[in-house]
Amino acid sequence: MKKLFAVALGILTAIGGFVDIGDLVTNAVVGSRFGMGLAWVVLIGIVGICVYADMSGRVAAVSGRATFEVIRERLGPRAGLANLTASFLINLLTLTAEIGGIALALQLAAGVGPGMWIPVALFAVWIVVWRTKFSIMENVAGLLGLCLIVFVVALFLLKPDWGTLATQAVEPWTETSGHPLSYWYFAVALFGAAMTPYEVFFFSSGAVEEGWSKKDLSTERANVFIGFPLGGILSLAIAACASVVLLPKAIEVTSLSQLVLPVAQAGGQLALAFVIVGILAATFGAALETTLSSGYTLAQFFGWSWGKFRRPAQAARFHLSMIICLLVGGGILATGVDPVAVTEISVVFSAVALPLTYFPILVVANDPEYMGDEVNGRVRNALAVVFLVVILIAAIAAIPLLIITGMGS
Repeated sequence: MKKLFAVALGILTAIGGFVDIGDLVTNAVVGSRFGMGLAWVVLIGIVGICVYADMSGRVAAVSGRATFEVIRERLGPRAGLANLTASFLINLLTLTAEIGGIALALQLAAGVGPGMWIPVALFAVWIVVWRTKFSIMENVAGLLGLCLIVFVVALFLLKPDWGTLATQAVEPWTETSGHPLSYWYFAVALFGAAMTPYEVFFFSSGAVEEGWSKKDLSTERANVFIGFPLGGILSLAIAACASVVLLPKAIEVTSLSQLVLPVAQAGGQLALAFVIVGILAATFGAALETTLSSGYTLAQFFGWSWGKFRRPAQAARFHLSMIICLLVGGGILATGVDPVAVTEISVVFSAVALPLTYFPILVVANDPEYMGDEVNGRVRNALAVVFLVVILIAAIAAIPLLIITGMGS
């Protein structure tokens, strides 16, 4: 049992990061439009986030310091500020989407509009961040998020034509309607959702929270190579369910009720209850991660006292910054903006910020002053450079594709 909980950080990061509201919505949208035609993007995203999360966690375990602290020191305040600005703004937008996701999940459960649930979501996230121990937070949110495995169960219950799904995954997709570049717009969005910047900042800061050291590198690797592939499997299952049920009926996903329709069709009310719990846990876990990541990045850059291992009074600016971020996110949602639209925008802009997030991590992971004999080897560097090129291409293409395709319409 102790070994199971040792990978809870990776499970929380994967469920709340790899399968947050961005992945839930984007995978369902992609499945309802392209079937499994973009499964290759999810696979690339799994490998990419594993490569960079492993580096981020290794930096934290070996140096005993969070990635953002080391980035500022290693690259200097100017480069660190550019990294902070891009990552923080994307993180704030993602936090807004996650709060909206909690409200939508509660709407599914209670049948009452999401507007009244936004204050509830804000208060719940704040009280957990304020009062709950890090270990309890990650264990409860991560394990409840495993209810999303119901998508995998639902896929088997739907008895799909596996050959058709495989064909969709390996053959080039020819869309009969919509903008011809929409396929590539959603490819970039799916990649941005898989490699959202806050994932690595939360993961490295969580390693410091848990007191990891060099002797915990095996735990770090277990977190990465169990947690994120698990998130990838759930993402593929969500897309496959949408492909089986929604694609033949030309139903495009614009709400969570459409997202869970395949699960309800496959398993009835019991399966629906499980998926609602899973979505609520995933979005709540992601809201916790993005809230904490906002505080982590600001505190680590400016040298404030930070961490849930400290009492709030000992890290007042860290906690105050998180409260402000929650209020800003809630204020944006209070304008009546559609949380699903915020989610779609956040994953695309995440792709834009990726180079500023991941290039500094690669630099630090190759610095023997911080890493000693745990610096990247040739294989790690080769993989990291390949993915850095992919990240750069996605970042350059994101905004033009957003404009040209009208958000994939």
